[in-house]
Parts: sequence; C-alpha cells; structure tokens
Amino acid sequence: MAKNKFSKDWIHQHINDPYVKLAQQKGYRARAAFKLIEIVDAEKLLRRGDVVVDLGSAPGSWSQVARERLAGPGGVVDGRIIALDMLPMEPIAGVEFFIGDFRDDEVLHELETRVGSQAVDLVISDMAPNLSGVGSADSARIAHCCDLALEFARSHLKPNGALIVKAFHGSGFSQIVQSYKQVFKRVVERKPKASRDRSSETFLVARDLK
Repeated sequence: MAKNKFSKDWIHQHINDPYVKLAQQKGYRARAAFKLIEIVDAEKLLRRGDVVVDLGSAPGSWSQVARERLAGPGGVVDGRIIALDMLPMEPIAGVEFFIGDFRDDEVLHELETRVGSQAVDLVISDMAPNLSGVGSADSARIAHCCDLALEFARSHLKPNGALIVKAFHGSGFSQIVQSYKQVFKRVVERKPKASRDRSSETFLVARDLK
C-alpha cells in the first residue's frame, strides 16, 4: 500500500513538475537537460569547436544540449560529440552514439579508439549505477563510476578541459571530491535548480588538470 502511495505521489509530482513541462515544450528528452544548461552557463562551458564526451547519455537530453551549443550555421555541429550508454538511445543528428557499459574494459577501449588522438574539451557524465538501497554497496558503486570518469578525463582532456560528473551526498562523497582535487586545480559542487530538493545528487565540476 505504501509503495503504491509512493508511486502515485511520484507520478503527481512528475506531471506537475515545471521542468518536465518545459522539457516537453522545448523538445528535450528529459528534464535533466536543464541541470546541464545551468551548469555550463554558470561555468561558461560548451562552445563551438569543442570535442565532448557524454558518458551515460541515454535518453539523450545532455547530448541534445551539447548539440545545440556546438551547432554552427545551418545547425551543423562544429566540433564533435561522442556519446555512450548501456541502454539504447534514439539517434541525434551530429552525435556519435554507441552502446556499451563504460565500466567494461572493452567498451572503454572502444571509446578511446573513437576519440583517437583528439584532445577532449569536456567530459559530461550523468551516469548513475543501479542503487540497491544498501548504503555501503551503493557508495562503492557511485565512487566506481566517478573514478572511471576521472581516469578517462585525466587521460584524454586538454590541460584546460573540464569534467562534469554526477555524484551523491553521503558516505564516500568527501573522498570522491578529494580524489578529484588531486587531479584538477578547481573542483566545485553544484546543485542545479532542476535537481529535486529531496535528491542527494550533486554535480562536481572539475577544471584545469594539474
């Protein structure tokens, strides 16, 4: 009964969510688009000519935002957007998508092959592992995703490049922040307005490799 009430509450909140309505109006695939928009506007990131890697991209709203920002005259992408997810994603013009789990070595190798010798301007990661509700196990899964994104960024970003990654407040969060500060000169936490109040998600924006 309680679970049923929770789903009804969630559906009610979702239907009445202003960001859900706005996403539908603007043609974004998810309200998460507005989280990225707020972050890149505040940080002055995502410019034409950039090479962008979108980790955990499905359903594609972050890739949509990246495409908008990189679009030149005639709507053609000026730069490059490479996206991957373990779930299928409907095609987006100008976005190179492939399916795979970023935690698998083979998939990481495929991504690195696609990036090639190009230095990356921005890595964006809205990845979140499936959470079990067991605190210690979930913290370890979240940290693992953040670590993988950090290692990829360390190897492929330009010296003045940036990484935006989703993390969650709770056990292990301060250690994640600390590991990012060892690699980047500037690390800030951002909680965009489009993040639901009850969500513990916090985005880390790391800039300028040490």
